[in-house]
Amino acid sequence: MDAKQAREGPTVAFDRSVWRVVGTPLAPALGSGPLDGCGVAVKDLFAVAGHRVGGGVPAFLAGQPSRLASAACVTALQRAGAHLVGIAQTDEFAYSIAGRNAHYGAAPNPAAPGRLGGGSSSGPAAAVALGQAEIGLGTDTAGSIRVPASYQGLVGFRSTHGAIKTEGVLPLAPSFDTVGWLTRDVATSRAVASVLLPPALSGSPSSPAGQAARIIRLPSAERLAEPATLALFTEQVRRLTAAGLLPAAEQVSLPQETLEEWFDAFRTVQAHEAWQADGAWITAHPGALGDDVMARFTAAAAVTGSQAADARAVAARARAELTGWLDGAVLVLPTVPGPAPLRTASPAEIDDVRGRTLRMCCLAPLAGAPAVSLPLAGGVAPAGLCLVGAPGTDAALLTLAEALRLPIRIRPGQ
Repeated sequence: MDAKQAREGPTVAFDRSVWRVVGTPLAPALGSGPLDGCGVAVKDLFAVAGHRVGGGVPAFLAGQPSRLASAACVTALQRAGAHLVGIAQTDEFAYSIAGRNAHYGAAPNPAAPGRLGGGSSSGPAAAVALGQAEIGLGTDTAGSIRVPASYQGLVGFRSTHGAIKTEGVLPLAPSFDTVGWLTRDVATSRAVASVLLPPALSGSPSSPAGQAARIIRLPSAERLAEPATLALFTEQVRRLTAAGLLPAAEQVSLPQETLEEWFDAFRTVQAHEAWQADGAWITAHPGALGDDVMARFTAAAAVTGSQAADARAVAARARAELTGWLDGAVLVLPTVPGPAPLRTASPAEIDDVRGRTLRMCCLAPLAGAPAVSLPLAGGVAPAGLCLVGAPGTDAALLTLAEALRLPIRIRPGQ
């Protein structure tokens, strides 16, 4: 990229399933730093000065005023040398992980044409995978960064809960919402972390390789993966261990019924908070949402305060157990059950994949923990290997991720 392009940004082909609005650039860099020349695709949940926040819902967008100021994390990226390419699409109110929006369409998956791209950070993910942005700024509540990263062969990072301020970001479930980002390599992800994370979480870890004292695996979560993806994941972990890049893994016993109880608690709290955030507007605007997202909000409306309180108690117990496991350790597991579903998949197939995906992805938000999804190559389509660290170990987790040098292509059955 030459100096003029770095200042102004490249011309981007407009695809309404990827972008809501683009510019040349939409907003320039406000300084110089580690992100000089990087273009950012901003998920349509973040305030961008002079623009409205749409949340993936045209009727909601129509009623919003232009924001006077950008979210703090957006401004921080600009001050570090990044320019904003545009505002990228999200699944409606971020309450989906499929990457399909009833109003704007399904964002493409350049890494696996014919398959879904994953959401709800669907637009930023596609923009990065297409090479139209170096950074996709998004949110991760239940996997909205990690799922599209896995589906599209990207690096997806979810930060420690509460580490990055979310003022100016449209909420879904504040107990689990985090700022995250998608990139094509770990080095760029680390550069973003150095800008957005507070010094205590973005500094260099004591270990030059960022290695954890222990690596743990969770068979009850792994069993949710498709056989081919699990075999690919297991072989990759074996190779990393043999190369001395990972310590030998310890298996942690978690009964399947306990994982189910934790997932139910997560889903209940998320639903209750989602209705608190968006229910009044949805009630006042019937027909504004697609059928799939509306069905989730309808179920969310039925969650009582008592049910939510009971679920919070279970979630608190889950967090205590998870953070105990993660003390001095990193959990490694497949990011999601398998490759992205085909675009022609039936609603029943999508629901099955969604259920298994959320059961795997809910562990990091329950722990309030950082997580990074790394490309896992070798299957019929991209998959992901996920590292989950203890809350506050963001920098060490990214250093470990870079040391692993993924993806390493493995042929099925090799």
